[in-house]
Amino acid sequence: MKFTLSWLKEHLDTTAEVEQVAAAMTMAGLEVEEVQDPIAALAPFTVAKIVSTERHPNADRLQVCQVDTVDGRKEIVCGAPNARAGLTTIYAPIGAYVPGLGVTLVEKPVRGVVSHGMLCSGAELELADDSDGILELSDDLQVGQPAAGVFGAEPVIDFEVTPNRPDWLGVAGIARDLAATGLGRLTTPEITPVAGGFASPISVRIDNADLCPVFAGRVIRGVQNGPSPDWLQHRLTAVGLRSINRLVDITNLISYDRARPLHVYDLAKLSGHQIVVRGGLVAKDTGEHEHLIALDGKTYAVSPADCVIADADGERPIGLGGVMGGESTGCSDETVDVFVESAWFDPLAIAQTGRSLGISSDAQYRFARGVDTASVVPGLELATQLILDLCGGEPSEITVAGQAPAAPEGFAFDPAYVKRLSGLSLTDDRIFEILTALGFTVMRGSPWTVVPPSWRRDVEGPADLVEEVARIEGFHALPHTPLPKVTRAPGGVLNPRQARVRTARRALAALGYAEAVTWSFTKQSTAVLFGGGDERLVLENPIAADLDCMRPSILPNLIQAAARNAARGHADAALFEIGPIYLNDQPTGQRTAIAGLVAPHPDRHWGGAGEDALFDLKADLFALLEEIGAPVASLQLAQGFNQDWWHPGRSARLQLGPKNVIVEFGALHPRVLKALDADAPMLAFEIILDAVPEPRGKSGKARGAADLPNLMPLSRDFAFLLDEAKAVGDLTRAVAGADKALIAEVRVFDVYRGQGVPEGQKSVALEVEIQPRAATLTEAEIEALTAKIVAAAAKASAVLRS
Repeated sequence: MKFTLSWLKEHLDTTAEVEQVAAAMTMAGLEVEEVQDPIAALAPFTVAKIVSTERHPNADRLQVCQVDTVDGRKEIVCGAPNARAGLTTIYAPIGAYVPGLGVTLVEKPVRGVVSHGMLCSGAELELADDSDGILELSDDLQVGQPAAGVFGAEPVIDFEVTPNRPDWLGVAGIARDLAATGLGRLTTPEITPVAGGFASPISVRIDNADLCPVFAGRVIRGVQNGPSPDWLQHRLTAVGLRSINRLVDITNLISYDRARPLHVYDLAKLSGHQIVVRGGLVAKDTGEHEHLIALDGKTYAVSPADCVIADADGERPIGLGGVMGGESTGCSDETVDVFVESAWFDPLAIAQTGRSLGISSDAQYRFARGVDTASVVPGLELATQLILDLCGGEPSEITVAGQAPAAPEGFAFDPAYVKRLSGLSLTDDRIFEILTALGFTVMRGSPWTVVPPSWRRDVEGPADLVEEVARIEGFHALPHTPLPKVTRAPGGVLNPRQARVRTARRALAALGYAEAVTWSFTKQSTAVLFGGGDERLVLENPIAADLDCMRPSILPNLIQAAARNAARGHADAALFEIGPIYLNDQPTGQRTAIAGLVAPHPDRHWGGAGEDALFDLKADLFALLEEIGAPVASLQLAQGFNQDWWHPGRSARLQLGPKNVIVEFGALHPRVLKALDADAPMLAFEIILDAVPEPRGKSGKARGAADLPNLMPLSRDFAFLLDEAKAVGDLTRAVAGADKALIAEVRVFDVYRGQGVPEGQKSVALEVEIQPRAATLTEAEIEALTAKIVAAAAKASAVLRS
């Protein structure tokens, strides 16, 4: 919301300058974003007069002008087609910054002739000027007169309006609050009713009172439309609005002045003698929504939830109520008779219409926040008077359909509550003064009864009144009372789940994974690819069309993140995310998952990319499981499960029994990657953290001292024959369990198939690391341990290869 200082002073009798106004607004809770000072920007520019012109000797389209300026007579090169002797215009000296060009003038030759300054157009000064040449000003202006005074430039205050204060969307509402702070005296002119000279030939019918409870209007005959007077154009352009014509400018002025949107229809373009307010229509046979061409030239398909203004007995849509008028009934310079509309539309309906149709007009912005319910007829009267003053004409009587929502109800208020809630020590008279200055009706008693004004429907209870008193008195007046010291509770603040999440995050970062933070939503069609997409998990009001379903897995979001990185030249990615997922069998709940994804696309090298990326991922996964305390030794590896997003031959799951799946991992299916516009290969894992049991007997106990061996380890290599269908992991677990006290680690370093190995079998080479504890092992002890290893392997159906 923007307004000028002079505009404010039409409602507020004050001597305050713009800096004082901005400071008072800030202390009263109005968030000032910027004070724009065009006077400072125009300071270097002054009025000048061209004395003579002659063609540039080296350029046909340039002229060399002799110009009388504040700095004396100057020779200036100008390319404007309207530059001529006797023209009064604006001069920029050397060293001036020209905002429209973004350059600072320097003295340099133009085609061989030095220009000692510049003659300016409106665009170069960032003024509203449509001409192609330099500015043409009145000959009455004196040479050297500041440009700021010529154009009536003045400071503009820009501030952010909170959603609960629609009354601040009018200058009168801002002046009311500033008057309450003591900055000045409220002088907003009273609205005088204008008597109608004849009955309105246009009647109004409301078919949907939920969308529009009240609608008022009147006809004004014999108006003369056209360009607005200078004062009105300057007022609108100063706050960023484009002047269109008198009728439209009047409605824009009242919208910004009194926070009361209006609309004017060309009476000659209306069909029939009745305006109907209804919802959008849908054809019963085809289901097609009716369409409206709005004033912005765009065509909109309206639904029954949208408020439609229609003529021709309700058949033809001519506007979106509270949002935008229709192109078919817009006013032009040829308009003679008009119908002026002033209505009140349901804020929620208008907000939804703006969102669903993608329209954000000044009217929609105000109606969506709640226009004053008592301003329907007064706003129409004010518009009538301005139209008569600027356009002439004869008004009809006002026609009103429906009834405005009831005024806010009063409630009990104890003035002592101000002290209890805010700490401010104010007298009852001061509290009464503040509330009445803000428009509240206060009836003293025990307790008081306070009735909010019609423009303050956000005030619903005593706490709201305390806030009003506190902000008007000034937040700087609030007492400074330090909070009492609170003894810090002993122990940690993280529960076991949170501690595991933190441990996992640190572990994955240490492994080289970058954390991604993505939405908990995805596209429904994408969710279907990962076993989700149940209708119960589809959002009714998604933040975006492609985020309409709760995600059944973190993987699709990571895949898309990796694809976006690849599209920007960073194909080799390692990402992880920890967050919620939502499964079809748990529509009211969620699970926490830890997902990691690797897109192995290293730089091209003669040695090749390698084929061990999947085993690297598996190693990272097991390292992570160890860190979060999962029972890794008890996990069972299973393959061949039916999950369509995993590669059937290069994926597996780890589980504690068939019903408790801890993690799925492997290569992602190329078909799924193609559907998400991602390039293969991509490898991933996803841990269901809820399914990982907590370690037993460790809660509340401190970690013991490190048990570091003081003897050198030794290793022995074994080669076992194993059936092709047998998992190597089962063999390594069996060997590791042969003697848990001595065997530190078992590693697979070779798998061989070929000559010397029977058909249907494979040779698995293991390196067993042995860590002595008490003393160096003798040869006999090593032989005994070897026998245990061979026996344990035999139980896993493996035979020592001879």
